[in-house]
Amino acid sequence: MVKKKADRKSGTLLAVFGIGGLGYNLVEMLWRGRSHWSMTVAGGMCLCILYGIHCSMPDKKRLSKYLLSALSITAVEFAVGCVVNLWLNMNVWDYTRQPFNLRGQVCLLYSCLWFLISIPCDLLCGKIKKILG
Repeated sequence: MVKKKADRKSGTLLAVFGIGGLGYNLVEMLWRGRSHWSMTVAGGMCLCILYGIHCSMPDKKRLSKYLLSALSITAVEFAVGCVVNLWLNMNVWDYTRQPFNLRGQVCLLYSCLWFLISIPCDLLCGKIKKILG
């Protein structure tokens, strides 16, 4: 029984990761006309975190969940950016021309957009939880 529950949870997280990775690539293709494999990883990680926030905080106010989600996405973006852009010099994105940026990897504008994206993502996480449990 315990193994089956753990297997189901692993399968759910793998599905959430895949949906997040593919979904973020689609958003990037629509937004800027291109994407990068590292965005699949970042998108998958982000949706897994958002799914965890959705499942672990069912009684929290939506505003709190969306703020936490936006901060989480910004943190993942910064971490991935430090690796792929600063360490590996892949130059996937550069926010140095944006106001209120941190080392060109994150900026206030996109953190605000992550807040807005958190709203439909929270709804998506609810649907995923209902379907996959």
